[in-house]
Amino acid sequence: MQTVESEFFQTLRSKINNWSKSEIGKANRWLKYILLTPDILHLIVKLLADEELPANYKGKLATAISYFMSPLDFIPETYWGAIGYVDDIVLAVYVMNLVMQETGAAFIEKHWEGPQPIIGVIQNILVDADKMVGPDYWSKLQALVK
Repeated sequence: MQTVESEFFQTLRSKINNWSKSEIGKANRWLKYILLTPDILHLIVKLLADEELPANYKGKLATAISYFMSPLDFIPETYWGAIGYVDDIVLAVYVMNLVMQETGAAFIEKHWEGPQPIIGVIQNILVDADKMVGPDYWSKLQALVK
């Protein structure tokens, strides 16, 4: 029997995979990151549930999860489809990087189930963040968790 959580992630992955096969998806320059959306969201949920996480980071992770779930964000998925996940990804990775700076890479890695090494994913997305969402939105996203 599938859990609601498992079903949610499978549905999200299926929607993104279907979009990635469309002409718009194939042509999107951020496709490699958008395909990681379910893995990134799953990771921040697992990090939040980890009792070893310092309390001051739980609020930041909760903000990132809420932002993922909100239909009202800078690039809404309801209007843009899977492209709308780029801002959610950028915020989540920014928070993961903050957690990693405090706890070390191993803390993040133990919860990661994605196909690529998470440290490289975090570094690459942070390098591209201002291009993904624009410098103004990038600053606003960072301000959400400061």
